[in-house]
Amino acid sequence: MTEGNGHRSPATAGPDLSADYLGLRLRSPVVASCSPLTGDLASLRALDLAGVGAVVLPSLFEEQLEHEAEELDRYLGLGSDVNPEATFGYAPVLDDYNRGSVQYLKLIRDAKAAIDAPVISSLNGSTRGGWTEYARMLADAGSDAIELNLYQVAADPERTGRSIENETLALVAAVSGACDVPVAVKLSPYWSGLAHFAGRLVDEGAAGLVLFNRFYQPDIDLETLSVGPRLVLSTSDELRLPLRWMAILHGRVAASLAATSGVHDPADVLKVLLAGANVAMTTSALLRQGPDHVRVLVDGVRDWMVEREYTSVEQLTGSVSQINVRDPAAFERANYIDTLTRYASTFLP
Repeated sequence: MTEGNGHRSPATAGPDLSADYLGLRLRSPVVASCSPLTGDLASLRALDLAGVGAVVLPSLFEEQLEHEAEELDRYLGLGSDVNPEATFGYAPVLDDYNRGSVQYLKLIRDAKAAIDAPVISSLNGSTRGGWTEYARMLADAGSDAIELNLYQVAADPERTGRSIENETLALVAAVSGACDVPVAVKLSPYWSGLAHFAGRLVDEGAAGLVLFNRFYQPDIDLETLSVGPRLVLSTSDELRLPLRWMAILHGRVAASLAATSGVHDPADVLKVLLAGANVAMTTSALLRQGPDHVRVLVDGVRDWMVEREYTSVEQLTGSVSQINVRDPAAFERANYIDTLTRYASTFLP
């Protein structure tokens, strides 16, 4: 049976769950963001069987690779100055030696061979040359796209916000121009003038924006008085920040939008899609529930769409974004005032 708009009715075919992200056609809008699960072939296969739309591999950190290279050079050079037969050193020439990046490139190739879902590499660089060099390597290894993980704490009081923005824009332009696969930029929520900055990133070549990078904040151990990381998995309450910005940016930037932080159940996926996201990325939920939780998310989205007679993910995407809702101010300050008023009224006579 075919409806008047040319779509097959949900009763006979079910809704089309495919989504467009970074120019890639995904079978579902649920993406497994970078985590230990996406760095293991067995769990990658399980995610693929559960219907994941795409996977983002764990981040490749430039600092880690440089440290490994320095440690290898130091190790190979031990004793070279005390052996009379090693006047010029006896460390072998190891231009192709595995210094960390080789394992990552192998993971890309193995993942591409093992699963059907697109494979997105994640890169966290520290120098412009490092970003571009490793981005080319990831693209050449077969990555379908690259996600730039901009993990940076602006702690230097001498650096202005404008200088940091300009440096980031130049970096995105350099990486986007250095490889022939789409590049997404994973941002923190701490940029001033975020909507304007998002548009400038797209102008410099970003094909997608991932909102938001969830920084792991340091904690203080009261016994040792040491400072160290503390991992706390997200909850659905954290969805509201990316939800707001999905709604504000949808239709205003010519790029794909991915929502991350706080995606745990089918309702979370549906909310960010309605707000304007092309895909919903999840990590904490998969770490808690396992790879098969993707199936719960996908099936839940499908059931909701069938119940409300949506024919495709494309049809619902952005239908509750700021440019489409009756009250656009609901995503801005008016929403804050209304929330406070309602909360206070529960305690007033």
